[in-house]
Amino acid sequence: MAASIYILVALGLTLVLSIMGIVQFAHGEIYMMGAYGAYYFCIVIGLHYLLALVLSTLLMGVAGIIIEKIFFRPFRQGDFLPSVIMAVGLMIMLQTTATVSFGSSIKVVTTPFHGIITIAGAILSWERLIIIVISGFFVVVLFLLLRMTKIGQAMVAVSQDMQGAALQGISVDNVSSFAMFLGCMLAGVAGGLMGAIFNLSPSMGGYALMKGIAVIILGGLGSLPGVVVGGLILGFIDSIVPPFMSVQMASMVGFISIILILIFRPQGIMGRPSQ
Repeated sequence: MAASIYILVALGLTLVLSIMGIVQFAHGEIYMMGAYGAYYFCIVIGLHYLLALVLSTLLMGVAGIIIEKIFFRPFRQGDFLPSVIMAVGLMIMLQTTATVSFGSSIKVVTTPFHGIITIAGAILSWERLIIIVISGFFVVVLFLLLRMTKIGQAMVAVSQDMQGAALQGISVDNVSSFAMFLGCMLAGVAGGLMGAIFNLSPSMGGYALMKGIAVIILGGLGSLPGVVVGGLILGFIDSIVPPFMSVQMASMVGFISIILILIFRPQGIMGRPSQ
């Protein structure tokens, strides 16, 4: 289940990094706002959890378009430091917004999915199964979008050569906006799904960002299949180790494993060696 969330967050980060050339350090806060969006629509308004998740995900996607146009477009493929400063400012602003709007107390999203199911001897709760299924759906749709649609091919072209794509008539501005839309949608749905299992807090985005970056490095920069493989590995480690030691030690084991893999393959599992 953890692997599903890691993959969604990391895929969104990778899209923005590959196409816009920026590290969206506020991506964790989009994840957090997606969780609070699902809480608002589901608990405060009283909508069905799945409908609340859809609305929250779309809202984060629209927010991504606004964020790209206002905060990041001037720094696309430009200086690294200004984009980092802008992302940190956005991160603080979103955390403050969540705290003011929902308070600092722990929030919980309740879902109508209860009980357990046994699959090939493995026992899963219905909530966790729903998370895995929805995450898998978004991953498959993203890969099909990139391979079988014009906008997907345009995104691939821009990620490979922005200037060359622009000379071929591709609107880099539109592609960048769409990439941020997709990236924030993926982060938003990940937050909404995680909110069904764990408590919500305005600071929850930091951990998601850290795991997302770790998955990208492990899988290989710019490799979407690598993100999936890296997320599965890190999720497996984080699921297997905690019963035998503390959460802090389990997290350390995960990062030690990443370091060991990178020693033998510095470009990541499916990344390409630098020329």
